[in-house]
Amino acid sequence: MIGTIGAVIIAAGAPVILMSVWFRRQLRHIVDPLEQKLQALDAHSVVSTVDGKGRIVSVNDKMTALSGRSRDALIGSPVSTLYPESEVDLPQRIRARLKAGQTWHGETPLRHADGSTFYTQTTIIPLSDTKGGWNGSISVRTDITSMKQLRSEQKTMEVLDELRDDIWIVNSSDWQLNYMNNAARQRLGYLGPPAEGKNLEHLIEQTDFEPIGLACRALNGSAESASRFEIVHDGVPLHVSVKFVNDAKGSGFFLIVMSDISDRVAQDRKKSEFVATVSHELRSPLTSIKGALSLLLSAKDTQISDKARDLMAIAHRNSDRLILIINDILDLEKISSGEMQMQLQDIDLSEIICEARHATAMIEKLSNVNIEVSGTAKPLPIQTDPNRLIQVLTNLLSNACKFAGESGRVRLSLKNEGDHVRISVEDEGPGIPVNEQHMIFQRFADMTNSDRAAKGGTGLGLSICKAIVESLGGTIGFQSREGVGTEFFFTLPRNQPEADISQISQLQSKPVERHV
Repeated sequence: MIGTIGAVIIAAGAPVILMSVWFRRQLRHIVDPLEQKLQALDAHSVVSTVDGKGRIVSVNDKMTALSGRSRDALIGSPVSTLYPESEVDLPQRIRARLKAGQTWHGETPLRHADGSTFYTQTTIIPLSDTKGGWNGSISVRTDITSMKQLRSEQKTMEVLDELRDDIWIVNSSDWQLNYMNNAARQRLGYLGPPAEGKNLEHLIEQTDFEPIGLACRALNGSAESASRFEIVHDGVPLHVSVKFVNDAKGSGFFLIVMSDISDRVAQDRKKSEFVATVSHELRSPLTSIKGALSLLLSAKDTQISDKARDLMAIAHRNSDRLILIINDILDLEKISSGEMQMQLQDIDLSEIICEARHATAMIEKLSNVNIEVSGTAKPLPIQTDPNRLIQVLTNLLSNACKFAGESGRVRLSLKNEGDHVRISVEDEGPGIPVNEQHMIFQRFADMTNSDRAAKGGTGLGLSICKAIVESLGGTIGFQSREGVGTEFFFTLPRNQPEADISQISQLQSKPVERHV
C-alpha cells in the first residue's frame, strides 16, 4: 500500500519536476546571452548609472580610467561635476529630457581629474521605478577624444596645405619629419613619395638648409622658443621662422615656416639703388658748398659782418651734418648690398687708438669733456681694416662726448686678451633706460635722451659700427646704468682667419640674433 501511494505521488509530481527543469533551461537561454551582452558592453563602453537626484550610483572600470578618478571619488558625487564649466547647462538639459521619458543621444565633453577635457559619444536611457516614475538613468559612452583630435588635425592639415608658405613639422626628439605641406613638397621635389618620415638631418645634408638645423639645435634645451633668419635656397631668398612647441605629452616639435621674400628683396634693391644714386648726387654739391663756406669763414681780408659770419658758420655746420648723414646712408647701403669692402692690413692698434683720439679732438673741445686713453703705451700688432676701425672708434667717441655732460670724462681703453683685443669707450652720462636698451643697435633707434636736433647724429652710427665689427670677426656690446653712465665695448681677433670676410651679405646664411 505504501508503495502504491509513493508511486501515485511520484507520478503526480513528475510533471512539476519536468516543468521546473524545462523552465530553468529556458531561463538560462535568456539570462546567459544577456549576461554576455552586459559583459561585452562593460568591456567596450564607459558605463555609469545616476539616481533621481543626479548622484552617481555606479561606474565601471572604464569610467574610472577615463575620468582619472577612483570609484569611491565618483560614487555619491553629482554627475554635473564631470562636466567642464563651459558646459554647465548641459546636465540640466539632459535631465529635462530624461524626466520626460526620452532617451538622450549626443557628444559630451567631460572633465578629467587633471583638468583636461575628453570627449564621449553618449547614449543616456531613463530608468523607471515599479510605478513607472523616473528615478534615474544609465549612461553608455564611447571615448572619441582621439577621433575628434584626428579630425581637427586633418582639418588643420587641409588648411596648411593651401598656404603659399612652406610648412614643416619636425619631432624634436628624433628629428623625424611629421608633416610637410604642399608648398614645401613642391619646393623640394617631393611630388611622388610622401616627405613624412624622413629625418631632418638627412634632409639638410642634401640641401642648403643647414641654418635650419643649427636653429633647431640652438632652441633644443634653450630658454628661447623661436628664431627668425633669412637664407637663399636655389637662388630664392626665404624668410625662415623656427618655433619650438611643447605638446601635451611633455615632448615637443619644431614648427618651421618659410616665406618667399623675392618681391621684398627686389623692392629693397630698387630702393637701395635709388637712395645710393641720390646720395652720391647730393654729396658732390654739398662738398662744394662746404668748401666755399670754409674759404669765406677763414678769409681775414673779407669784409663780412658778424651777423653774416654767424649765418655762414651755421650753414657750414649744417653742411657738415648733411655730409655725415649722406656718408652714413651710403655705408648702410653698402652693408645691405654686401658691397662694403674690408682692406686688411697689419697695423699697430695703439697708433690707431691715438689717431682716433686726435680725430675727435674738435668734438671733445666743443663738448667740454676730457678723453682719457689707457693701454696704448706699448705697440699692439693686429690684422684689421684701419680705416673702418677708426670709423667705429670716432663714432663711439663722438657719442660718448655728446652724452658725457658738461666737464665730464670719457675713458678710451685698450686691453690685450691674447688672441683677441678689447676696446671700450666709457662715459659718465645719463645712461640708457632699461626699457630702451634692446633698441640700441637698431637703425634709426629713437631713444628718449638721444635729442638728435641738439646733439646731431643720424641714428645709424651704432648699427654701422655693429656691422663693421662683426664683419671683422669681432663682437660688440654695451652695459649701462641710468644716472651712472654707459660703456660700449668690442673685441677683435688679433689675426683674421684665411676665410674671406670682405663683405657683409644682406641675406646671411646663419640665424640672426632675434629670439621670441
